[in-house]
Amino acid sequence: MRKTFDFDVFARVRCGGRRSVLAYVKQASGVRAILEHLGLPMAGARLAPARGPHKAAWG
Repeated sequence: MRKTFDFDVFARVRCGGRRSVLAYVKQASGVRAILEHLGLPMAGARLAPARGPHKAAWG
């Protein structure tokens, strides 16, 4: 993300330290187990369907 957005996701703003990666979860079963344990929903947010540009933008 640093190269794309010029934003360092590992930087700690308050103390100036660095975050570290604790684990990479690759399997859906692992993600489900973590979310269940934390009491978080397993379904993603419902998104509205995409809309095209407003007719006034057509020219």
